[in-house]
Amino acid sequence: MAADPARQWSEEQLRSEDVAKKEIIQFLQQSASEPFLGEHKLLGNIKNVAKTAKKEQLISAYKQLFETKRFKGTESAENVTQQLKDVKLAVAQDKPKDKKPEVTVNEEPPKYTKTMLQKGDKTNFPKKGDTVHCWYTGTLEDGTVFDSNVASSSKKKKAAKPLSFKVGIGKVIRGWDEALLTMSKGEKARLQIESDWGYGKKGQPDAKIPPNSKLIFEVELVDID
Repeated sequence: MAADPARQWSEEQLRSEDVAKKEIIQFLQQSASEPFLGEHKLLGNIKNVAKTAKKEQLISAYKQLFETKRFKGTESAENVTQQLKDVKLAVAQDKPKDKKPEVTVNEEPPKYTKTMLQKGDKTNFPKKGDTVHCWYTGTLEDGTVFDSNVASSSKKKKAAKPLSFKVGIGKVIRGWDEALLTMSKGEKARLQIESDWGYGKKGQPDAKIPPNSKLIFEVELVDID
């Protein structure tokens, strides 16, 4: 079992400009158990954590670490499992009862946002590897349409076919893979996809999608095989 680390700073020092957020995060990552860091959203690159964490949050975590003594090597696998279950239960209980159709992926920062435009059957959801069939229109943030398989004229509608692909295995951009697994047959949704889960830093020159572009899609899941 690891020894308890000594306190490095008083509360007055923590609140002063002498102690930077990155220093507190580094100390916590070196001293606290992984479940403790996960509960306080302190896992990952120090620079990235410092961008999202407020100093008050870090001070609170620092004090709680010494109050609960949840240092590295002090938590058994059984305790870790139970604590993770408790955290998930607490998160579920904190969710508002009146759910809105807009759902954001639980990541920092969010990678896509889905707004339901038309309800599906709420029964048939695709699984990874299933073939999905979709109508879609893709636009940039300024409203420029860069791709669509939705025909406007009646003649074209007869000839048009939905886009078909195996979902969840990387055949399309990640934003699509992740979002379509949350949709049921018949559902139509508006997806706002961050560039990380779109075409990223390279963009898609052939489709006139600039680098680092947020993409907006209206997608209708018409069938699942």
